[in-house]
Amino acid sequence: MPELHFAAAAQRNAAPLLEILRHEFVDRRSVLEIGSGTGQHAVTFAGQLPHLSWQPSDVVENCPGISAWIADAQVDNVLPPIELDVRDNDAGDAQFDAAFSANTAHIMDLDAVKKMFDVLGRALEPGALFCLYGPFCIAGQFNTPSNEAFDESLRQRNASMGIRDLEILDMFALVNGMQRVRLYAMPSNNYAVLWRKGFEP
Repeated sequence: MPELHFAAAAQRNAAPLLEILRHEFVDRRSVLEIGSGTGQHAVTFAGQLPHLSWQPSDVVENCPGISAWIADAQVDNVLPPIELDVRDNDAGDAQFDAAFSANTAHIMDLDAVKKMFDVLGRALEPGALFCLYGPFCIAGQFNTPSNEAFDESLRQRNASMGIRDLEILDMFALVNGMQRVRLYAMPSNNYAVLWRKGFEP
């Protein structure tokens, strides 16, 4: 079995995110997680929210590590990870009433972020919720100097990376029948954003 890869950020943000999901996903049944990374969030949240069926997904090279976390945690409401690259795939025929993604939008290029919303537009049922966690700009403004510096460091590493403007994400959501319903300020100058799929675009 592959060794367990550990992400310190996933450990740090798990508790505050769990409180959001415990409230927002109380009446949900099935969650598609996009960009599950190590798999830590999947097993942590599913273990604490046993009413959910949690579907992790990621690019093919990350799936063995996710499977290792699932096997180690022995949480029976986490499904085997599916291979999903939002740039050229979709989530198949399954439908979900919730979706979750953490710290993905500033790592993907902007076209991939758009395609993530397109994938969810097809995979989410009417009334479904999408929770996206990470750093965001609002009206083009950074909420802290540290996030502005983080954005600059991302763009120096790869010009296609960067902290996204929330209004642009709202536009991607709107095209796919989703509207923003809540915005939570989170530790470490991050946000949790909730969109609901509720109308035909």
